[in-house]
Amino acid sequence: MTHTEASSDTLRQAGDELADATVAALFERGEVGTFNTLMRYVSTAGAPLPDGLPDVARAYLEATRTPPSWVDWGEMEKARLFFIDNNVHIATALSFAAMPACYLVPRVAKLLSATHGLAYPSKRMAETGQFTVHLMQPDAFEAGGRFVPAAQKVRLLHASIRHHLERENRWDTEALGTPICQEDMIGGQMFFSLLVLDSLHRLGVHLSTEGAEAYYYAWRVVGAMLGVDQEAVPKTLDEARAFLDRYMIRNMGPSAEGAHLTRQLVELYQEVVPGTFFDPIVPALVRHLVGDTCADWLEVPRTSWDTVAKAVPHLLGVLETIEDRSPLGAWALDHIGRLTTVFELSSLTRGRVMHYAIPEHLKKDYGVQGAVPRTRRWTPPAATVT
Repeated sequence: MTHTEASSDTLRQAGDELADATVAALFERGEVGTFNTLMRYVSTAGAPLPDGLPDVARAYLEATRTPPSWVDWGEMEKARLFFIDNNVHIATALSFAAMPACYLVPRVAKLLSATHGLAYPSKRMAETGQFTVHLMQPDAFEAGGRFVPAAQKVRLLHASIRHHLERENRWDTEALGTPICQEDMIGGQMFFSLLVLDSLHRLGVHLSTEGAEAYYYAWRVVGAMLGVDQEAVPKTLDEARAFLDRYMIRNMGPSAEGAHLTRQLVELYQEVVPGTFFDPIVPALVRHLVGDTCADWLEVPRTSWDTVAKAVPHLLGVLETIEDRSPLGAWALDHIGRLTTVFELSSLTRGRVMHYAIPEHLKKDYGVQGAVPRTRRWTPPAATVT
């Protein structure tokens, strides 16, 4: 066994010690319901914790309320500006590339199918979108910001899923590893960072090297806030490429759950798109961004719009040229992008704020059936696996 394989096996067995211990204590003491009820009122950083919060939950929230000491706030500001400059493109890449990529890992698709969230795909997508928007706000880590409480709750949500699946013997840990293991958390971090950047490049979006590096850096901070082992996380985009290549070859493949989740994703966005004429563009974009092999694994239908999707980079190239050469055009496109993102989230959430909570039970029928300086144009790191 190679060193890389040994490291992957170790990461596949590891969870999140702090969050796992907190969740185990809450369940053992029957305090999950109380915690969830009280935490609905804690949605901004710096807000006083409510009376009656279980001691173990209070200790966890105190321990996780600050970002890592190593955060470079200059890089985080670059990432925020990069997001503002590319928000509609990033939303597209998250929806049509990063989420389907998660479904390409059979054990991840299996896990997602085990939660109540399977019946509410719009909720899952809305939570992902809101989480990213919270991260990219100017006050994300300050008093009044919404990102830190969201990260704290997501971390406990992951721990609760591990708790249920392992305690109820509904997960083959020996064969599949720990549910939401460190390897899959890092893999997810790569999907939402490097794979998004790859997708933007594939769409023809002009990216600066500084912006791409800052965006990836921001997701390293996210990973740290979500309990990911930072010693195992790639520090640079080149290292990220090597990790993602190994992860995809080692773990990706077809599954019934992955195809089902993808079908739900496509149908969800077809409902958001006005009318029916443009419905085929949804699967066409997924196929364009993940490639034919992966799209076939996910049973993404082929449509007459597949060729049209390949023309998207040319259209975006024209828009990017307008943005680069005209301050007024840049202002207009930034505002259109912001409005588009808000519209998409509003459509998915029906205008409501999404709340994260520790599930009391999983599905009973679970089973397998302005911007950053543009001094250098970013080019994705080359593939590393031979």
